[in-house]
Amino acid sequence: MAPVDKPTPEKLPKEPLARLLAVMAWLRDRQHGCPWDIDQTFRTISPYTIEEAYEVADAIERDDMPALKEELGDLLLQVVYHAQMASEAGAFAFQDVAQAIADKMVDRHPHVFGDLKITDANAQTVSWEARKAAERAGKNGSAPTGTLDGVARALPALLRAEKLQKRAARVGFDWKEIGPVIDKIEEELGELRAEISAGTQDPVRVADEMGDVLFAVANLARHCKVDPEAALRSTNDKFERRFRYVESRLADQGRRPADATLEEMEALWQEAKGKP
Repeated sequence: MAPVDKPTPEKLPKEPLARLLAVMAWLRDRQHGCPWDIDQTFRTISPYTIEEAYEVADAIERDDMPALKEELGDLLLQVVYHAQMASEAGAFAFQDVAQAIADKMVDRHPHVFGDLKITDANAQTVSWEARKAAERAGKNGSAPTGTLDGVARALPALLRAEKLQKRAARVGFDWKEIGPVIDKIEEELGELRAEISAGTQDPVRVADEMGDVLFAVANLARHCKVDPEAALRSTNDKFERRFRYVESRLADQGRRPADATLEEMEALWQEAKGKP
């Protein structure tokens, strides 16, 4: 039930989680709540949920514990927000979310909460995936389930490519060695080069071939046991650091990048590469 009396801080519960749930209920209260919060829906809040997850990852990358505490709070708020809206719709409540994930973790760790013997992390991964497949089959009843079912379309493209490839690899659709994976990248690059070199560049065909190249590179990352999303984030940071060095060096001369030649910026770029 939504609050009925005007909220005041002293009326809020003292226990942190109960307090957070009460805060969200007040924010969504039709009489006393916040107009912006009241207007939101699952779809309008969804982008913020994704953004907060990335900010958690960023705090972890920076090894910033105070920021991580704050960002985890922001992400928890997103869970509470969605649960509150679902509760208002009569679908489920926060307690149902917590109960469901606790039950899932117990079920997926029979070696911890049961008698199954699992000796290492690789064996646990196999067991985890098998149980996920069984869960998907159970949700679909007697309907057949495809190998790629359940890979969320909203995932970042590189991450989704890796997950699709892992699913296909589990049923044997994969190269056993890295050599053919690299050959495939070269093949896709050749097709992209041919498309770009054609007399009339079809943007749709170029985009299609570009996608094939990126998918093949993600496959190479998987074979090398490299997280492609993390690798690209690291390279983005490296590019930003080096380009800021170029800007700084030019600023020392009273200039901007737009005032410099490509050759001058390239020379400063090479300097930046030598910096820690």
